[in-house]
Amino acid sequence: MFTDHVNISQPIVQGELLPGDVHYGKVYISSLPGYHEDPLYVYRLLEPLYGMPSSARAWHTTMSTFLAKEGCATVGFETSTWTVTIDGARILLGAHINDFVITCTNRQVLDSFRARLLDAFEGTYEGALQHYPSEVTRDMDKGTTYLSQIHYAEEILRNYDLWNVTPRLTPMQPNMRFNKDDCDKNPAPDFHQRYRGIVGSLGCLVTMTRPDIAWVYSELSKYVQFPGKNHILAAEHILCYLRGTWNQTIRYSRDSHKNPNILWGWVDADWAGDTDTRRFYTGCILMMNGGPISWKSRRQDNVSLSTSEAEFVAASQAGQKTIYLRETLTDFGLFQTKATLLHEDNLACVAMSENPVR
Repeated sequence: MFTDHVNISQPIVQGELLPGDVHYGKVYISSLPGYHEDPLYVYRLLEPLYGMPSSARAWHTTMSTFLAKEGCATVGFETSTWTVTIDGARILLGAHINDFVITCTNRQVLDSFRARLLDAFEGTYEGALQHYPSEVTRDMDKGTTYLSQIHYAEEILRNYDLWNVTPRLTPMQPNMRFNKDDCDKNPAPDFHQRYRGIVGSLGCLVTMTRPDIAWVYSELSKYVQFPGKNHILAAEHILCYLRGTWNQTIRYSRDSHKNPNILWGWVDADWAGDTDTRRFYTGCILMMNGGPISWKSRRQDNVSLSTSEAEFVAASQAGQKTIYLRETLTDFGLFQTKATLLHEDNLACVAMSENPVR
């Protein structure tokens, strides 16, 4: 599919005030600082402004209204992804605030739709998709797509003076666990700022392209309020691991799997991985066309009393994510003709899943 990137300029002020907001859609503000005017005078807004509680929703509503007039329908359980079929060609569209990704197999249909979008809203055509927000590299002839954050990873390492370190082989030292005893109730400001900065920087990597560091990031995030020495050592350890893997990418290919466009994945749970609460961790990753498309590693909300129970909870959470993605893929036209295969290594969990009576 041809994939274009469109950027809408200052989207908030291009939205329309919502009729039900404030006083029947009428919003008033006082005069701006520095202007010597009668304090009894106020201004009535004709358009939303940045900083208003409802400004983002006003933009989303305005944008959704335009797309609905174009015949677009939302996809699955999403409210920021749409699809429409024009002249027999399916268009897929995703929005991240003011950035649009528009894909279609027909170049003429795509160009026409993009022109109507830019006629309705002031913006720019950024060309073929290259950054959203990860770096995107595509080869149309070979049918491959690569997602990476190479430049961002290098920027993180250089910002924290760890570009020239010796790379580590694992994201975290084996068998290491943290607990509240490792916390420092009064961390030094510079120390605290460095730890928060590292953990915050890793969040964007984990969300976009690096499922391999998702669990470590989840562990470190629990101690951003009162980090201790062991926590900063682990944070720097993961950066040393990142130094050896900074240029890794996610690769999708139409020829990488015997069943193209078919969803499948793995799910697992550890045993009482959180030493403070004795809760288990859920880890799952869902794959399609040779690469991961969704993943998570997080602490479970409940305390399980056995490994099989924890594995069953993890499998249930992975099943929810699978249903969510199957609905999305169906509306994309990528129908899942069979049940999605989830690999789970606990026999008791598999038995309960196949027959709850047991």
